[in-house]
Order: sequence, then C-alpha cells, then structure tokens
Amino acid sequence: MAASVQLNAKLLGPAFIVKPATKHFLKPARIRCAAAATAPPTKRYSITLLPGDGIGPEVIAVAKNVLKLAGSLEGIEFAFQEMPMGGSALDLVGVPLPEETLAAAKQSDAVLLGAIGGYKWDKNEKHLKPETGLLQIREGLKVFANLRPATVLPQLVDSSTLKKEVAEGVDLMVVRELTGGIYFGKPRGYGVTEHGEEIGFNTEVYAAYEVDRIARVAFETARKRHGKLCSVDKANVLEVMVYMLKQFSLVAHVSFTLNVHVLDCEKVILLV
Repeated sequence: MAASVQLNAKLLGPAFIVKPATKHFLKPARIRCAAAATAPPTKRYSITLLPGDGIGPEVIAVAKNVLKLAGSLEGIEFAFQEMPMGGSALDLVGVPLPEETLAAAKQSDAVLLGAIGGYKWDKNEKHLKPETGLLQIREGLKVFANLRPATVLPQLVDSSTLKKEVAEGVDLMVVRELTGGIYFGKPRGYGVTEHGEEIGFNTEVYAAYEVDRIARVAFETARKRHGKLCSVDKANVLEVMVYMLKQFSLVAHVSFTLNVHVLDCEKVILLV
C-alpha cells in the first residue's frame, strides 16, 4: 500500500507543500500545492493537449499537473485545450485527425501529445488508422525535425541491460527527419507486374530544401553539445542517400567534421 508523503521544501521562491495522497495503487495521485505568496503570472501560453490512445490520457493528465505546478512557481500561466486525435478521434468522429484538432494545434503556442494507436484499430484501412493522424499532424504543423535524446543517468546505469562500461556516459542526440522521404514520397501503392505478380511499392524522395533544413538543425544541435556530428546513412547503396550526403556537405560549417558511417556499421559504432 502506498504511503502518504508530505514534503516541505524551501526554494528561492515561495515555500510550498506537495502532498501526493494515495490509498490504493490504482487510484491516481492528487497533487495539492499551496503557495505562501503567489505572484501574478507574467507570461501566458496556450497548449493543445492530445491525449490520444492507450497510456496517453494518463500521461497527459500527469504532465498537465506538472506544468501547472511549474508555472505557478515561475509566474507562468498555461491555458489548456484538450482535443481528440488517433483512435479516440476515430471512435468519436470517424477520422484520426479532425480539422478542429489541427486548427487548435496551429493556434497554440505548443502541442503536447500522449500516445497513438492500439490493437483495436489495426485492421482499419490505412486512411482510418490512428497512425495516419500522426503523419497528418506532422505535415500540417511542418514539424520536420525530431530530436531524440539518448542519455544514461548515473543513477540508472546499473539498470541497463548493457555492461556498465558500455552504458556509462552515453549521451547522444538523434536528429530524425519527419516530413520527407519514404513516408511521404510518391508514387506509392499497390500494383501488378507484367508477370501478374502483386507488388507494393514506395518511393523515397528528398528535395534540396528538405535536406538543407534538417542539416542545419543537426549542425546547430551539435554546436550546442559536443561539436561532433555523425551521418547515419546508406550512401554506399542508395542514390537518395548519396544526394543527401552531398547536400549535408554543402551546408556544413568549416568548424564541423562530418564523420561518415553507413547505417549497418552504426550499430557497432554506438556500442564501441
């Protein structure tokens, strides 16, 4: 049984008390925050909440509480608007990304997404799958760069399935392009060969502007971190990767060294 915990903390700002009171594991914790002297908010931001499916609603509910608490301590006020997306939107209105949801996201200062997808909708046609809504909102908001940090905290290094000497000190930032390439390239679809065999096909295409902008994000991210950048590609096989690598080289600053490795080797390089 979870015990009730009371924490008295003194910060640079007003003192506060946090009481996550739970009597049963299955009941969500309720956070009560009472500030001795609350200053009026100096900044206001609007956030569209997209709980989505699965664990999404639970995660978003907690994240909302965290933002409200952090905002109260820093003089920031958040205005939240919850909108349907993914499988929950399919059940509600029949599409994975309602027009109203995309419009709300575009008008917000930020969007907080929970989780998308589930077995319930796996057999739907492609345009009626929850994941289609995810691709649509990426394209609609023009969010072309996905930053994925991989950091092993010292406190958790012994919990890794990797040897300590391998996992210790890992600090990577993976920069992934989101709105170009094979996910959005055309032509795509299904067909029949001249021999009567059924086929499925996709096209991986990258325009110069798509490569340039993701390259700049990668270089600027590297500049703010350790000054090192590694291109993970298959330029030894794919023409589109040869072109991307060429464009990356054009964008590169003289202060950067572009370390080139093919995708197959990277699995080994990361573990060295």
